[in-house]
Amino acid sequence: MIPTVMGNLGAFKRSLLLSALPYLGFEAYQVFSQAAMVHATAKVFRVEEILEQADYLYESGETEKLYQLLTQYKESEDAELLWRLARASRDIAQLSGTSEEEKKLLIYEALEYAKRALEKNESSFAAHKWYAICISDVGDYEGIKAKIANAYIIKEHFEKAIELNPKDATSIHLMGIWCYTFAEMPWYQRRIAKVLFATPPSSTYEEALGYFHRAEQVDPNFYSKNLLLLGKTYLKLHNKKLAAFWLMKAKDYPAHTEEDKQIQTEAAQLLTGFSDKN
Repeated sequence: MIPTVMGNLGAFKRSLLLSALPYLGFEAYQVFSQAAMVHATAKVFRVEEILEQADYLYESGETEKLYQLLTQYKESEDAELLWRLARASRDIAQLSGTSEEEKKLLIYEALEYAKRALEKNESSFAAHKWYAICISDVGDYEGIKAKIANAYIIKEHFEKAIELNPKDATSIHLMGIWCYTFAEMPWYQRRIAKVLFATPPSSTYEEALGYFHRAEQVDPNFYSKNLLLLGKTYLKLHNKKLAAFWLMKAKDYPAHTEEDKQIQTEAAQLLTGFSDKN
């Protein structure tokens, strides 16, 4: 009798253990899942914290500190970090103290970051915008043929950026620059374009003006260069009164950056040209 009980007891213990294993496994899974969720949440918070720091440095004009911050995360898989790094690389390239050799390296580096940002998130309007900007910059080193060939790609990505975020004045402004550039393309470049392409890119000053005004409507006085280009486009269209109005606004725009100062100077020179002729 006792051996039977003992045997049954052993079987009971084994049964109890086997029935407990799935529960213990589930508990372990829960612990692991919770740990993974905590890790993922911490990672998201970490990225958000970095982005906040980056945006603060950008708004403060701390170009070099921003670049130093973001290059620590150049292997990131986050599109928001990557397009900001593309922008920061380009901004460092534009500094007056950057050598021509360094500038070229930074421009190509910026393109690589922008490309990766776009690969990670094709729904990011900023990734499309900065990819287009960086392709345009690289064109300066690859000759007129590459520059014209890239024009359609650049336009496509600016248009996509506007489609994804119609309230981004900068993307609209950049589309205006695209139109302005091809409206004033020199005759010899037009000839090259016709030889190389069946339908070369083209635009008009009227089309450029439409984009510059649209950008201004979305975000008034957001960028000194938009004011300057409104003035210059009206000059191209022989409307001196409206040209003077926008050039005056560009000249009086508060200078926060090196570019703002350059634009103030150019606007003042164009306005002086008015007075000299009158």
